Amino acid sequence: MANPPSSPAPLVYRNANGEVGQLLDRLIELRGGSPYAGLIRDILTTGLKLIDDSTPLLDVKMINAALKEMRYTAKVFAPYRQVRKVTMFGSARVLPSHPAYRQARDFAAAIAARGFMVITGAGGGIMEAGHLGAGPDRSFGVNIRLPFEQNANPVIADDPKLISYKYFFTRKLAFIKETDAVVCFPGGFGTHDEGNEALTLVQTGKSATLPIVLVDAPGGDYWLRWRDYVERSLLTEGMISEQDLALFHITDDVGEAVEEVVRFYRRYHSQRFVNDQLMLRVHGAVDDAELRRLGAEFAAILVDDKQIRRTAPLAEEEVVGDDGLTRLLLPFNRASYGRLRQLIDRINAL
Repeated sequence: MANPPSSPAPLVYRNANGEVGQLLDRLIELRGGSPYAGLIRDILTTGLKLIDDSTPLLDVKMINAALKEMRYTAKVFAPYRQVRKVTMFGSARVLPSHPAYRQARDFAAAIAARGFMVITGAGGGIMEAGHLGAGPDRSFGVNIRLPFEQNANPVIADDPKLISYKYFFTRKLAFIKETDAVVCFPGGFGTHDEGNEALTLVQTGKSATLPIVLVDAPGGDYWLRWRDYVERSLLTEGMISEQDLALFHITDDVGEAVEEVVRFYRRYHSQRFVNDQLMLRVHGAVDDAELRRLGAEFAAILVDDKQIRRTAPLAEEEVVGDDGLTRLLLPFNRASYGRLRQLIDRINAL
């Protein structure tokens, strides 16, 4: 398979040497400077471009609110960057007596005991169950302001890790950007919207590969019926590939759901693209024989010479000190993300 075409280059402003650019540089210096001054200048320039474009009021208000929400989200999550997190989705309408509520509470308690934090909405139902199980110290509340169901549940209501959003799109960005796993319990339109977006982002490589677990009530078939629809209507009609079914796991057992998340990070640590190749960071050594076996088994998703290689930390990573991780470079085709998930599973099983 040939190398895929490169993505279009991002928009670049070309006024770096103009008077406005110099004023923005000075403003950044007056605020104390930043190693990312160029990017911050671009953000400021974007705001000024709204004047040039005569942008309508409603658009200016939306851009302003979205930027504020994204900045505040980054601030709240920053102290917890090194802690693994699980995003939980599910219905706000289920009562504490509902089996799915108890399942969500038990899952949150068990995953928190394994060192993870929980991110969920701040309403009732599954969201409240997640906060109740994990406890406020290990919970983030990602609330949406609505004419109804907008009050935060009592577990997270006064916590500094509660964030309130005007827009669904900035809220959904926080759910995925800040998490290491997605776990969905039974829910309505919102749960399916959020769960399907997570699947889409992983399937297309717009999010790093992560475990997506769909949890039924004990003995329930909510997600089994969903999978039946996916296989009969999406897979059979060619709307998805067989390998896409590897992107999610269905269970009605809390212990199995917890192990699915924890096992994914047994050896796998993280990933990023460097110079058009995918780097997987993993715990522990991977010897030459194992690399050859992996290369042969997953040759169909590799391009060029189809070799998986070890590499030292690269300058693009901005690594500080020795993190002890092994780097594997893959000439990945940037298309077969379901199969990539299976490759990560094989690495975890080494």
